[in-house]
Amino acid sequence: MLIYILKRILIAVPLIFGVLTLTFFIIRLAPGDPAAFFIQPGISPNVAEQIRAQYGLNDPLPVQYVKWLANVLQGDFGRSFSRAQQPVFDVIAEALPITVTIAALTLVANFTFGILIGIVSAVRQNSFIDRFLTVSALFFYSMPEFWFALMMIILFALKYPLFPASGLNEIGAESFGLPGFVLDRFWHLVLPVTVLSINGAAGIARYVRGSMLEVIRQDYIRTARAKGLPENVVIFKHALRNALLPVITLMGSSLPFIFSGALFIEVIFAFPGMGRVTVEAIFARDYPLIIANTFISGSLIVLGNLVSDVLYAVVDPRIKL
Repeated sequence: MLIYILKRILIAVPLIFGVLTLTFFIIRLAPGDPAAFFIQPGISPNVAEQIRAQYGLNDPLPVQYVKWLANVLQGDFGRSFSRAQQPVFDVIAEALPITVTIAALTLVANFTFGILIGIVSAVRQNSFIDRFLTVSALFFYSMPEFWFALMMIILFALKYPLFPASGLNEIGAESFGLPGFVLDRFWHLVLPVTVLSINGAAGIARYVRGSMLEVIRQDYIRTARAKGLPENVVIFKHALRNALLPVITLMGSSLPFIFSGALFIEVIFAFPGMGRVTVEAIFARDYPLIIANTFISGSLIVLGNLVSDVLYAVVDPRIKL
């Protein structure tokens, strides 16, 4: 298993490098001038030219690429254009924990509720509960996340002010003490995590339902029931483990959707996470920060796919062979 993981990591290196190279050329071919960010009323137009020369933006594109490649191979992704020359990894170090927290909570909620809803729907096939859950899952699955986020803010933060509409904590939350600070942070995350997870949970529920319906018709499930095993043991120990095999693939593939969804959610809820940093970097044409964000996102996606492959072997011992 260790050799397999190392091989996957080695394969991922050129993949991530290719994504970074593609990003490098695409963002430089896009319209816009990074030096325009520094030009303010009353500042000499010569300042823009000095900035372009300082950052090597006047060099031909192949020369810029060679310089960028040399720095990246040394682990240096440069300094942010739009954030007062702050190293890009310092900017990311402040924003990444917020996005990872949202993504982790969303991932747990996605699979917890998705699997439970799928099991109930499969066990109660063609019942009222099954039809109700099926229709609800399709409804939420087809709902745009940004629209759902705005509706949740209007309903649960403005009309019925149960949850805060924006921010990670209340002003002065540091004075609440550690338990109060954590509880306040959790309360601020309820709406965004709900928005992100309800769509994914609905999709996972459909996969789990279909997979469970196929598994519970197998002969070994009939045998388990014939032995007199309790229904909970039959469903959760014998059927669910085999039904989860196709669902595990979704765990790795869902990470890109969670991160892309977090981009909009962090802007809507005013969270200083990776999504908001990326949006601001794109508008400012902050090339180093955009590429560094792409590197982090690509690495996390590759890691998610690797975790999926490892979980395959954990759930199905035959794969180890």
